[in-house]
Amino acid sequence: MATTIHHLNCVDIQSPGYGAAVGHCMLLEHTDRLVLIDTGTGLLDAARPDERMGRQLIELTGFRFDEQQTAKRQIEALGLDPGKVTDIVLSHLDPDHTGGLADFPQATVHVSEEEYEAFKHGNLRYLPAHLSHQPPIRTYAAVPDTWLGLEARRLDISLEPDLFLVPLFGHTAGHCGVVISTPGISIFYVGDAYYLREELRNPRHPVTNLARMRAENDNLRLDSLGKISKLIYENPALVIFGYHDPAEFAKFNQRKVL
Repeated sequence: MATTIHHLNCVDIQSPGYGAAVGHCMLLEHTDRLVLIDTGTGLLDAARPDERMGRQLIELTGFRFDEQQTAKRQIEALGLDPGKVTDIVLSHLDPDHTGGLADFPQATVHVSEEEYEAFKHGNLRYLPAHLSHQPPIRTYAAVPDTWLGLEARRLDISLEPDLFLVPLFGHTAGHCGVVISTPGISIFYVGDAYYLREELRNPRHPVTNLARMRAENDNLRLDSLGKISKLIYENPALVIFGYHDPAEFAKFNQRKVL
């Protein structure tokens, strides 16, 4: 049976310095189960934003909250059962990617080992409350396997298509892209490796300053951008998009079947 991909915008950012941004999550629908890739902000964030996210972070980033924009409410609007979300794949553990985790308390969380270790060691960019419901967590360490020349960590999810975490470190210590791979088409979701695709073409774009400031390791961030640029050049038919770019979300905001 085919897998249907639903593209969901689960974040509304109106940044005072950098304009609008989205949170481009994906919902994979296959037979009687659902898999979510990143979660955006959640119901608790919308109900108690200051308590969950903190007023300073909200004002600095420009978060806006709407219960109907959460992944759970959008899944319901699609006529699907949020209780069938069995797995959640996270590019990394920044709060605008993890806010909705508590809305799917039984789902197994899949994340790189490096990212989870950084989270456990108290990096202040993360919000421990977002994992306080203690979900089952599956971490993935480095492997020799590759996909188009990049390290690829196969996810332990029984699903067609195959799913992989691809390290794109720099933004955070264990930030990864996510590959959705079938014989006919591959999608490479690069998370926050860039905020706007324009960064690949114009390294002097104003948002680059924000990307540099938010990077745990800017040299690794730049290395990840180089990997993405090389991949695009060598594989022009490859579908690539990130998390925050409104133009990319507008392009892919249609249901797609693999």
